[in-house]
Amino acid sequence: MALLFAAFMGMLVSFLGQLPLGNMSITATQIYVQENARNAWKYAIGVAIVEVIYLRLSLKGVDWIMQHKLFFTVLGWLTVALFLVLGVASFVSANRQQSNKKALLLNNKMDRFLLGISMSALNPAQIPFWFIWSTYLLDNKVIQPVSSQYDMFTVGAGCGTIGGLAVYMYGGNWLITRMNASMKNLNKAMGGIFILTAVIQLYRMVKGFL
Repeated sequence: MALLFAAFMGMLVSFLGQLPLGNMSITATQIYVQENARNAWKYAIGVAIVEVIYLRLSLKGVDWIMQHKLFFTVLGWLTVALFLVLGVASFVSANRQQSNKKALLLNNKMDRFLLGISMSALNPAQIPFWFIWSTYLLDNKVIQPVSSQYDMFTVGAGCGTIGGLAVYMYGGNWLITRMNASMKNLNKAMGGIFILTAVIQLYRMVKGFL
């Protein structure tokens, strides 16, 4: 029973964490709308795999993270630069594109599973998210610091991530179809989200130095 509860808590936290609008969730919508469900699911699974790796790092403890602080600092600055470039490029591309042309991020032959892995890896904010939540749940004895519960918590988190992205796949497709939104406007929205994500990450990085 305790193992099932640990899995449920992991799924719940991860699912709710995916619901706020972000670059990974809107990308899932774009892939579903502009390509197909199969590619969208491959993308979601790729995102989830990296998510559970970051979760395991968080469960391993802050000591490991502190020992590799330089790696995450470099990754954080790369994320700022990459998302700013993608945001600006998405706006430029949207203004020039034909109505149904693919989004800039999807206008390539990269396997969508690898795209999911890449985008999730470039989101180091997942580590503090999971570290805070796992610490809270452990302190309040919602889950116990034993390997079996960690494993089930991680499995549940992976399922929750996929479930949250599925909401954007199917719900986003329904909303876009209902609103008859153009791909051009969707791509502009994606550009705005990339820039907003970059600004938030930049704030976190600057705050970390102060």
